[in-house]
Amino acid sequence: MAKAKSAFVCTECGAEYNKWQGQCSSCREWNTLSEVRLGSARPHAQSPSTTGRSGYAGLVSRDVVDLGEVDLTEVPRFSSSFGEFDRVLGGGLVPGSAVLLGGNPGAGKSTLLLQTACKLAQSHKVVYVTGEESLSQVAMRAHRLQLPVKGLNMLAETSIETVLAVAEREKPAVLIIDSIQTMHLEDISSAPGGVAQVRESSAALTRFAKQSNTVLMLVGHVTKDGTLAGPKVLEHMIDASLLLEGGADSRFRTLRGQKNRFGAVNELGVFAMLEHGLKEVKNPSAIFLSRAEEQAPGSLVMVVWEGTRPILVEVQALLDDSALGNPRRVAVGLDQNRLAMLLAVLHKHGGLFTGDQDVFLNVVGGVKVLETSADLAVLLAVVSSLQNRNLPRELVAFGEVGLSGEIRPVPSGQERIVEAAKHGFTRAIVPRANAPRQAPEGMEVIAVDKLGDALEAL
Repeated sequence: MAKAKSAFVCTECGAEYNKWQGQCSSCREWNTLSEVRLGSARPHAQSPSTTGRSGYAGLVSRDVVDLGEVDLTEVPRFSSSFGEFDRVLGGGLVPGSAVLLGGNPGAGKSTLLLQTACKLAQSHKVVYVTGEESLSQVAMRAHRLQLPVKGLNMLAETSIETVLAVAEREKPAVLIIDSIQTMHLEDISSAPGGVAQVRESSAALTRFAKQSNTVLMLVGHVTKDGTLAGPKVLEHMIDASLLLEGGADSRFRTLRGQKNRFGAVNELGVFAMLEHGLKEVKNPSAIFLSRAEEQAPGSLVMVVWEGTRPILVEVQALLDDSALGNPRRVAVGLDQNRLAMLLAVLHKHGGLFTGDQDVFLNVVGGVKVLETSADLAVLLAVVSSLQNRNLPRELVAFGEVGLSGEIRPVPSGQERIVEAAKHGFTRAIVPRANAPRQAPEGMEVIAVDKLGDALEAL
């Protein structure tokens, strides 16, 4: 009989090993290897003596294709019924693609997919598979959200074999699995949610989506540290990985693209959680700029670039005398290590000492700023709070700060200035290389080369 093969896969990085070991050699994590069955080992149909010197000559059945002759016809897309969802996807849903949607419990993953499914069902055939809730629970949520439920095909099932059989019969345009951690294959003995089950179940579903030209949408759970649960190989198999961020106490949700084979990465979509579900926010800058009537020290607006558009967000800094030997450095929405580096640059090249101050930094609205264009605005907000002096309300700033105190240019500087002018800002401190030849009407652009120049411009 053929012997069943197995491998040990790291749940953190996806590395494979022939035998179990306590530490993964790739990511250096401990106790992360889990056994995965690979199926039965089958001998080759032909031996090397009959197939040629290499043993594979008789197995070649396809010809290679010149890259210049590949058809470049764009794959047709169709809308998900949400403009912000389409933006993050790169323009809409692509037939035959696999999309993974992750997020914290209560972020609104099921709500977003149920709204999308109900609207798509009016023009496409959609099958929604729920493994965590009963059909009555889903129906009550759809009724509460006042969604058009007519035409949406529902299935409460956790068996992949049954799901694939129903999909073969119904031939849907969109197949939604909520969630992949509840699905299981009969041939695998491990419990649902394990490495083997998630990996093989996702592979079977993705294979069906590619062969039938079906849009596959998977819901994935998130661990306590904010990463996607399950084996890392799951993110390699799918075409797009999206993360829905936002706490239960926040009104707004941000949908960020982490991987996308059909569009730009790090694209950002903004939604508002209302009584009747998620509603897309077409002008995010307007909601992130709802500032207090009375201006306070340490507050400044910066222009960040998310995907393909600029967004204006407010950064707040608070400095206070530290009663501890090691002052605190807290950054919400920004990289804490970069904050420590910027404070060192401020001391070295700006002459302002913050070593005896607790520094607290916050990006308003729950937005996570990943790019370096926020450096200049962060330092100006810190200086404002340190000296207890208000910054002009009509001022915006952006630019990367180097270790030698230089202000480095950032991409799409002209578009950022235009966006700030649209929202009524009249002054902007920007890197000299980003200064336009002709500023927008009513906008004063102050170009700076060094951190000292920016401090003098205040």
